[in-house]
Amino acid sequence: MHYGFVLPFGDARAAADLAACAEQAGWDGFFVWEPVWGWDAWVGLTAAAMRTERIKLGTMLTPLSRMRPWKLASESATLDHLSGGRLILAVGLGAPDTGFVNFGEVTERKSRAELLDEGLSIVTSLWRGAPFAFQGRHYTVDTTGILMGGAPALQQPRIPIWVVGAWPSVRSFARVLRYDGLIPSTRGSDGQMRQVTPEELRAALAYVAAHRHATTPFDVVVEGVTQGDAPVADGAILAPWVAAGATWWLETMWTAPATSAGAAVVRRRIEAGPPRFAANLDRLYFT
Repeated sequence: MHYGFVLPFGDARAAADLAACAEQAGWDGFFVWEPVWGWDAWVGLTAAAMRTERIKLGTMLTPLSRMRPWKLASESATLDHLSGGRLILAVGLGAPDTGFVNFGEVTERKSRAELLDEGLSIVTSLWRGAPFAFQGRHYTVDTTGILMGGAPALQQPRIPIWVVGAWPSVRSFARVLRYDGLIPSTRGSDGQMRQVTPEELRAALAYVAAHRHATTPFDVVVEGVTQGDAPVADGAILAPWVAAGATWWLETMWTAPATSAGAAVVRRRIEAGPPRFAANLDRLYFT
């Protein structure tokens, strides 16, 4: 299991400072959220890249349906080079209630799914650094005969892409299977999207195993809250996810208030380091 921390709020200076703190504390990844309007995620990650050497960096997550794919391809490839190949791109449809309506963004689910699929095709093609042509319902791109202004992404065969998969939607998982990681969700009884349970994750990963034919690495990303200084309690939270097949745990303090007091709580959790299993706890779950 790898452990990442998602910064719930903060400007680029805070992202740089806390990413360095997370690296020192032993976290494997540092992620920032990408709002419709607010502190820019890519500027924050760039600042973090300049203060770190080992830790993975990424968004959690990028709603590609409201972005220009060529702009995202430029930002991500640039950051991949700057960081020495440490970038992860997490994508999904995005949540319309986070400001989509306020800024005139597309909210209809089918259209956002189409924009996401076309956007991913364009981004990954641009990352390869060779001329290509694309014709879709929403985008038409032809880079033949123009000066390509940048180098391809540093990581090969590409920057890892984690995709939200809505279980048990076959259409949603068809997108997941084309890329490098699953952020699993499902629709709850209240009609709202939520993270899957460990049991639902097992079923989803059985589907992935039966239908994914690529041999490249594949990550499974879940999130939640642990204490960091309570190995027995934290291990009890983590163990079912490990047993179900998760490969990344993301610590998410979404309810932390965006105040100086809240920032202090976030820093203390980062400094405590990733959650750890108590001695012999793994035997309770895995034997």
